[in-house]
Amino acid sequence: MGTKDKLVERFKRQPKDFSFDELTRLFGILGFEISQKGKTSGSRIEFVNNEKELSFGAHKPHLDSAIKSYVMKQILEFFTSNNLF
Repeated sequence: MGTKDKLVERFKRQPKDFSFDELTRLFGILGFEISQKGKTSGSRIEFVNNEKELSFGAHKPHLDSAIKSYVMKQILEFFTSNNLF
């Protein structure tokens, strides 16, 4: 099992310590790029896959780099409903 597969499997287990950096790598593996909405967007970012015409909006976590559990569930639902896993 390669590093990419391990990251996907780790995400599927929905750990409480999944970091924003790991999330960025995961979206990158699936063909997404980060798009910021301009200098007034604050911590709001969007992961965009132009090839598949998909996007997912999120906030960068403050203080702690761990992704909240409800956001992890939303992302998992997004991935499964769009057949990315």
